[in-house]
Order: sequence, then C-alpha cells, then structure tokens
Amino acid sequence: MTVLGIESSCDECAAAVVLDGRRVVSSVIATQIERHAEYNGVVPEIASRLHTEWIGDVVARALDDAEFTMSQVDGIAVTSKPGLAGSLLVGVSFAKALAWSTSTPFVGVNHVLAHLYAPLLSEDVDYPFIGLIVSGGHTLICRADGFDDITVLGTTIDDAMGEAFDKVAKHYNLGYPGGAAIDKLARIGNAAACSFPSAHLYKGDHRYDVSYSGIKTAAIRQLDQFWNPAFERSNENIAAAFEKAAVDMMVSRLLRAMDDTGLKTLVVGGGVAANTYLRERLARRHDLRCLFPPLELCGDNAAMVAGLGYHLLARGDRDDLTLNASPRVVGFKRAV
Repeated sequence: MTVLGIESSCDECAAAVVLDGRRVVSSVIATQIERHAEYNGVVPEIASRLHTEWIGDVVARALDDAEFTMSQVDGIAVTSKPGLAGSLLVGVSFAKALAWSTSTPFVGVNHVLAHLYAPLLSEDVDYPFIGLIVSGGHTLICRADGFDDITVLGTTIDDAMGEAFDKVAKHYNLGYPGGAAIDKLARIGNAAACSFPSAHLYKGDHRYDVSYSGIKTAAIRQLDQFWNPAFERSNENIAAAFEKAAVDMMVSRLLRAMDDTGLKTLVVGGGVAANTYLRERLARRHDLRCLFPPLELCGDNAAMVAGLGYHLLARGDRDDLTLNASPRVVGFKRAV
C-alpha cells in the first residue's frame, strides 16, 4: 500500500510517500525556522499563513521525488490532532480536498502516536514496549500495546521538556530553536558547574510524572543559588548543567517505569529525541533495547504520519469530509 502523508501541526510543512508503512520513498520538510527566529518561538498566525502558501508545492515535490502520481497513491494520511489549530486546519483541508478530487481514501492521524511510530519505520519492534515521547509540546512515558493503543504512565504536570529547553535558551539568548542550541553548547560545557534541583512528585499515580517549571525557574531566576563558584559562568556551562538535570530527571522516571513493568524495549520519539545527552544516557543501559528515529525524523515530518496511516488504512479506518482539526491531546488512557 502506498500512502501519502501530510503534516502541518506546527511550523513544519511536510509531505512524504511511504510504502507498506516502512519504506520511505520520499520525504519533504519545508521548515519555517527562519521566519520565527526573530520571535524566539512559533507565531501561530505566521505558521498557518506559510502552510497555506507552501503546502501545494510540498505535496507536489514529495510525489515528484517518489516518481509517483496520485493515481498510484492508495491512501492519504494527514495529521488532524493535536497541534496549532490554524496550522492543522491547512493540512486537514488540503488532504480532504485532494482525497475528494482524486477519490482516494484518507484518514486523520494523531501526531503524538506518529512520533512514537517514527523509529518503527526502520526497525522491527514487538509489542508491548515502553514509549517516550519528548518534544516542545509533549512529554509522555507510556506503555504501547499496539500502534494506536497506548496507556499513559507518566507525563509532565506543567512544561513539556522541549518547552523548558526553549524558554531557558530564549532567556539567555542562546539561539533558536532552543533545544538544538542548548545541545550544541552543552557539548563544550561542564555540567558540574551547576547543581539544579530535581522535582520530587507524589508517589502512587504520579511516580512516573515530571515537572519542569521548577528547574526552568532555577535556571532563569535563581541561577546564583545553584552555581558552583569554581566554574566560569558561561553559556556553555549553563547549557550543559541544565541539559543534564533536565534529561536525568526524565530518565530516572523512565527507568523506574521500565523496571516496574519488566519491559526491556524502549522506543523514543519527538524533537528532543535528537538530544545528544539523552541518547548517550540511555545507551549506558546495555540491558535495554533503545530505539531512536534517525535525526531527520525526530522533528515533525510526514513520513511518520504516512507510516502510522498505513496501519489505520489497512485496518479499514476511513474518515470523511466531516473530519476536523483538534488542537488538544484527547483519548489516551491513564494507568491506574
């Protein structure tokens, strides 16, 4: 089955052609980073306008790169939730029009589940496994029992992990996107320069949850309280110390969930999955199988949307022209 994927949930306008949920024949990502850099964050109105301008050409390029025509496409998969409402609407509206005009089946895809599917484009994985989804908008530790069957074990009670990276980077003018800027600076910094606190949440139902508001505030407004005077106060050292504290807090909850469930396979998706220290930290656990997407598929892309869409379409799932965009994360089970 040949699936055309369309992604426009935030500031990446993307399209891809994927065969049988695995083989990525083409993947086109038109990034808006330069347009949002002066604001140190995504401006929703600008993002949706640029999607409107670009999406036709992006889809055409994906088909051209794959040397396919729409007559050879068996189904269309489009991100319909969650994300920025205006950006989502552009992709959903385009997909519906394309599906109607070519009589092609189409299905809406959950962006969060698509991130979890990204490593599965190139790796065979048996269910169940533990999933970690970390990005600018989402932070979830979950148990995956199927491609669209996850149970949330832990999440952030405030800021997403990537959001905390972005806010600290913005405060210190480290660069945009903030996560990538901190990652780069941290490679030449010393994490021992600062000892940031780690949030300790309630036990029981919250034993896998994380909180990033405290560590973010400590890095931005209370740095002197946690700074080691033996080290130079530099952006590189701030980046290294903050990165280590933020990643270690997440990894401690993640490994706790894996130990408690007895599952030994971990699948990581989302923009923060590209973080160098996160990959190195998890690679130390030789008793676990840790799967990451290739770097080009960590951020928002349409290949993961097409890959997950293949399984939905193969199961017989179809949407009609009443499909609407939904900006919120809904429908996930929470472990009890």
